[in-house]
Amino acid sequence: MKRILIAEDTDSNYLLLSIILRKEYEIIRAMNGKEAVDICRNDRPDLVLMDFKMPVMDGLEATRQIRSFDKDLPIIALTANAYDSDREHAFEAGCDDYMSKPVSAVALRELLTRFLG
Repeated sequence: MKRILIAEDTDSNYLLLSIILRKEYEIIRAMNGKEAVDICRNDRPDLVLMDFKMPVMDGLEATRQIRSFDKDLPIIALTANAYDSDREHAFEAGCDDYMSKPVSAVALRELLTRFLG
């Protein structure tokens, strides 16, 4: 079973994502960007869903740090902001794709299928 790291500090957002995904994937949670970096370094998930705004370290900085040691791990940015500049920032940081919240279950599954098969 593929493992997905959900880097999300808000319980309701995490719960929604985990309900959508838990039957098909093993779910790991990081409460902040630093935890996400540590989990990626030590536990090697198959894909990361990365929230932009988290305590301790934001998702963009976490993505930059993950890219310093793993260039191939798929990272999908999740944000409540839907501006073109946010999309650009996500790609500049090293994200492979971008989804705005609220997340559509259908769109999320399609995106994951594209990256994980």
